[in-house]
Amino acid sequence: MDPSIIILFVVLIALMFFMSSRTRKQQKKQADFRASLAPGQEVMTGSGMVGIVVDIDDARDIVTIESTPGTQTRWLRAAVVKQMEAPVEADEEAATGDDADTGSIAPADGSVEVPDDLSGLDTAQREYRETKRRDDGETEDK
Repeated sequence: MDPSIIILFVVLIALMFFMSSRTRKQQKKQADFRASLAPGQEVMTGSGMVGIVVDIDDARDIVTIESTPGTQTRWLRAAVVKQMEAPVEADEEAATGDDADTGSIAPADGSVEVPDDLSGLDTAQREYRETKRRDDGETEDK
């Protein structure tokens, strides 16, 4: 038997072992999380629904989640995939100094210039076409 085939088989077996051990660790972590679910926790399901755990039926592995006040839905425990972190409070934002609105495109003084008509919006496209036409050697008569 060729030694390269033996080496190939050993490498494949090692890869399968490492991949399966990583998968087992992830499954164990998820199982531990689901076993530690308790009423009052904010969680997200696999389909993306976010809500607060209201009740847990251990006998049937069903979790009751309240998404909005008064709206309760029942899910299999396996459908709950992660616990949501608490949102940043306004007091914490002030403490870190992140008061500035970093997503704004308006100038710092708050003024916004709005054009009166739409005629100036296609100027760049028109200039590009004219430049392209000149570069290709076309004349205005064509």
